[in-house]
Amino acid sequence: MAVLSAETELFPGDLLEAGPDLAGEQELADACDGADAETGTDYARRWRVVYTRSRQEKSLARHLVAHEVPFYLPLIKQKKHRRTASRLPLFTGYLFMHCDAEERVTALTSNRISQILDVEDQATLITDLRQIHTLIHADAPLTIEQRLQPGRKVRVKDGVLAGLEGTIVSRRTDSRLLVAVNYLNQGVSIQIDDFMVEPL
Repeated sequence: MAVLSAETELFPGDLLEAGPDLAGEQELADACDGADAETGTDYARRWRVVYTRSRQEKSLARHLVAHEVPFYLPLIKQKKHRRTASRLPLFTGYLFMHCDAEERVTALTSNRISQILDVEDQATLITDLRQIHTLIHADAPLTIEQRLQPGRKVRVKDGVLAGLEGTIVSRRTDSRLLVAVNYLNQGVSIQIDDFMVEPL
């Protein structure tokens, strides 16, 4: 079994990079029914949200790496002691898989999955995941937000987060930019000054 290194949260490493238009891929899959005429197997890869059994996110990721099934498991650093830190799933119990029907079955053989949810709006999910990935790798101090709150939709104008879109959440002493995975109704926020953003 392949060992999941401390840096492996994305397989393959370029999975979230800009590629073919997802809407175009979906149209092509629909036109061909996305299935092999003889076996009925659907070979069109789609994003799916995987809800894992308790504390099984990393074990499932190891299984997927070993079987070369593409996935994204957002991990964030959490300090245990002064000198040590661990990497924990950003969204407890969730992993995002980009798979076809055969790879879906391969994932289920891990016995670490409670449910696999199909995603209708593929383009929105990939945009959300790319933004979460950008925030994590900017080493921004993130706060997990369990419920989305209404507010101003904005875009960051400058710096390493330029182009990132989200919602401003007002707090007592600061403003925070909320970047959400809308499918999960969860997200992360980062402290940000008003002058750094522009309204959408």
